[in-house]
Amino acid sequence: MVNPQQISVIADRSSGRNNHFNLIRMVAATGVLVSHAYPLTLGPDAVQPLEGWLRGIPLGTVCVYIFFATSGFFITKSFDQSTSRWRFLKARVLRLYPALALVLTLTVLVAACCLTTAPSATYWAAVPDYLVRNLALFKLEYTLPGVFETNPYGATINGSLWTLSYEVLCYFGVFIAGVLGLLRKKRALALALLGFVILYIAAPSLPLPRRLDTLLDLAMPFAIGTAFYVWRSFVPLRLSLGVLLAVFAGVAWLTPLFELVFAIALSYWVFLVGLAKNEALLAYNRLGDYSYGMYIFAFPVQQMFASVTEAMPLWNMALALPITLICAILSWHLVEKTALSWVR
Repeated sequence: MVNPQQISVIADRSSGRNNHFNLIRMVAATGVLVSHAYPLTLGPDAVQPLEGWLRGIPLGTVCVYIFFATSGFFITKSFDQSTSRWRFLKARVLRLYPALALVLTLTVLVAACCLTTAPSATYWAAVPDYLVRNLALFKLEYTLPGVFETNPYGATINGSLWTLSYEVLCYFGVFIAGVLGLLRKKRALALALLGFVILYIAAPSLPLPRRLDTLLDLAMPFAIGTAFYVWRSFVPLRLSLGVLLAVFAGVAWLTPLFELVFAIALSYWVFLVGLAKNEALLAYNRLGDYSYGMYIFAFPVQQMFASVTEAMPLWNMALALPITLICAILSWHLVEKTALSWVR
């Protein structure tokens, strides 16, 4: 019989930085690149990896769920352990915006030098709107005159940016919950999460705006990550539980509950792997957190190669991956890491 005191819980392994979440997020960012290679080279109707197996959920969406699940945990942890609300908000801004400003600025300059086919005056007249709207993260502007207009996917320059506005909304949700004291009032938070789950399940039958429906979809793994933090002293880390959740997801495959059960199972496996004891994999943490740079640079790099070659998905991956990785490494060491030091 297993002694309950011998069962590890999330709280036992999540206090420090000896975890594999940097590596997991990097793998997820690479998975988004792999998934996007199909529509970017074959057209928007191309079937992406896993899409047929997961009832329309492609690999890229699975990877975004991973990002949101880890964000839910660590953003909630950040607010809970922050010395002030201002410091929390400052940390969020400095983690998100410097690299975003970098990728937008480089995009504008590279497109002006060697990509646009539009007259110079027409192109530069559109640049301020492109920068302002994308830095604001709402009502994004995806195109610039004469850029990628003949690409198989279309003229979208950076289609990955759309998730950032939803992530900001989730950050805001944690901030509001924290200010109201819900993160310390577990019963009230449990009721709020239960209401969210009911709304999530009912959403397909409700006439919700598309943006709200998408927010519910992405907020679910984020909320699961938040719950994992709040109840970290009670959530066990057991391989058998991970297998059981995977089985439940398989059983729910033909039911309306599949997406919910899948999100729970996926999120649990992220933490099961992220908090596993593997000293060799911890060496990756010495490199840095390149995942955000990989995510925001990949799409325009892939579009650039799609514009100059008639490449198939695998060729697009092979060309774009090393260039994107270089951009991500430089972004981390020259911009992101420096910006994060300002929080302190």
